Amino acid sequence: MNLASLVRASSLSATSTSRILHRSIAIRPFSCCSISNIPISINPKTPIFLRPPTFSATLSDLQKWQNWAKTLASSVGSSFTDSDNGPDSHNLHRELNWLIEDALENPQSLLTSNEYEIDSVLNLRADLGDLYSLWKQRIEQRRPFQYVVGCEHWRDLVLSVEEGVLIPRPETELIVDLVDDVIKENEELKEGLWVDLGTGSGAIAIGIMRILGDFGRVIAIDLSSVAAQVASFNVKRYNLQGRTVTMVLASIDKISVKQGSWFEPLSEFEGQVAGLVSNPPYIPSGHISGLQAETNGEDQCRFLVDHMETVYDGSFYNLKIVPDFAGIDRFVTGIRS
Repeated sequence: MNLASLVRASSLSATSTSRILHRSIAIRPFSCCSISNIPISINPKTPIFLRPPTFSATLSDLQKWQNWAKTLASSVGSSFTDSDNGPDSHNLHRELNWLIEDALENPQSLLTSNEYEIDSVLNLRADLGDLYSLWKQRIEQRRPFQYVVGCEHWRDLVLSVEEGVLIPRPETELIVDLVDDVIKENEELKEGLWVDLGTGSGAIAIGIMRILGDFGRVIAIDLSSVAAQVASFNVKRYNLQGRTVTMVLASIDKISVKQGSWFEPLSEFEGQVAGLVSNPPYIPSGHISGLQAETNGEDQCRFLVDHMETVYDGSFYNLKIVPDFAGIDRFVTGIRS
């Protein structure tokens, strides 16, 4: 199946349908694999804030950990920022507060308790020893904070993430906004089938489905089994796995997560897709080391537009390169002829 044949001309409406493509830094190489649905029994690690508070520690021991963690964060100063634009001590202290909010059943108890309550016991969602280990990973190993706590706040969502799944970036929210704009121009697209290629955590697919409401469907695809499992976890958590269509007495998944390579899982939907979005990897793994921080994808955007204008000449119109919040060229949009 090629890129142009996937989107119908349209049987949904008399107007043309839309395709939106986007990029993001990634390290997974392209390859092929067989298509498969994600086993429901396999789940990623549960984010700390969703875990039951089955652990406990005295206020005294928690304060010792907190003071140790503050000292470790303060020791960083601006060294991370100077070396690779990483977080400084101020930002690390803020992250520490977030970790406390996630880990304690009642975070305020650590802030408001007095010296007479030093032996009081507080409930935790993670073992105190694990909290020491997690904060050392954050400072000494530079493990991203989102992987430490197991989640990322994105739009109005809190999404599970872990190693092997890219952390949704703030500028990626613009993809959902672009889809929203397209649907407002053509409301019939709201009832169509949308596809998210390289779904990762499922952020874009979930964001689009919340725009579609009870009308459309989204198929979320990723080559990585880890990413597909994490996306399935997030889809299930936001109750987007199924809905009942009363007219036909059938249950249809609002978002179907499939593991596969690019268009492979879509063979049965050829010519039926109303819109397609993608946040694909574009930098080979071997090129990541020594990559300049300002590599943002401007060249890839221009290449994609040129490719669509030449290889698929006449198949798309109104091709645009759209900047992100910082004015950096990051998105490509186009409409199928």
